[in-house]
Amino acid sequence: MLSSESRIRALLALFAALVLALGVAACGDDDDDGGDGGGDASGELIESNPDNSGVELTVGSKNFTEALILGEIYAQALEAAGYSVNTDLNLGSEQVALKALQQGEISGYPEYTSTALTSFFNKTADEVPAESQAAYEDAKAELESEGLTAFAPTPFADSNAVGMLTSRAEELDVTTGSDLEGKSQDLVLAGSPECRQRVDCLVGLQDVYGLQFKEFTPVDIELRYPVLDDGEADLSILFTSDANLAASDQYTLLEDDQGIFPAGNVIWITDQQVVEEAGPDYQTTIEKVQEGLSLEVMQELNSRVDLDKEEPAAVATQYLQESGYVE
Repeated sequence: MLSSESRIRALLALFAALVLALGVAACGDDDDDGGDGGGDASGELIESNPDNSGVELTVGSKNFTEALILGEIYAQALEAAGYSVNTDLNLGSEQVALKALQQGEISGYPEYTSTALTSFFNKTADEVPAESQAAYEDAKAELESEGLTAFAPTPFADSNAVGMLTSRAEELDVTTGSDLEGKSQDLVLAGSPECRQRVDCLVGLQDVYGLQFKEFTPVDIELRYPVLDDGEADLSILFTSDANLAASDQYTLLEDDQGIFPAGNVIWITDQQVVEEAGPDYQTTIEKVQEGLSLEVMQELNSRVDLDKEEPAAVATQYLQESGYVE
């Protein structure tokens, strides 16, 4: 559990991040050159448009914390814009979600650029651009060939990362993946079972970084932090937006200086026909409410669910209200 002091630091960090997002939006409005203002709407109240009345949308999401929060954020925002919104927030894998979209069971759902390119279009991890905009453009082009499309990516990216206890990192004097050279042979690495075969996991650490480990320990996803806490592993494959990173300096992520972890920004995947039928507020609303989703903010939102045991729907409402999107 996090201490009261840590929770206070986290909330202050979230408040600062949201204020910053609002400030950026305000500056963008001041400098507006008469264009469509795309991306400058962060913090602006969503107005209900009568033209959207009667337009039904079904928001989907996969069934893990971050996806559930994002699904609720998008669903509540679209409802505020005047749409009639249903939800299907318990989809399984990305393949299940894609099938639901293709069969018209959902209007769209949040996916990761890296996942879309590797899982749907058979790209290898090293073929996915590390730069978010390039990865988005690749994914959008591939999706459009299937009659689908993707809206602009979130500011935050959720990708794999090598993590360790901060005390251990300081002891070994490591801050990057390359710093593990000459030390990794004495260290135990933990990761998911499929990490053994992934370029953006053990294979990349071995082939690109040239690292060999004392042992690789496969663990379930929920054990990625306990294995560090219990001393069962020196290193663990973590996710950059993990709740545990929100308000504690107990853990350190090593910089991926060799670029083996591809861009994992979130994109809203939808059907092109849905875009046409839903009208312009559909895309505008989705892209507006994600402007404030920095990595630090997403970590904090995840922590409210995973650590504080709040409901994803309630956390989504908090984000939308604190950001000024809804009253």
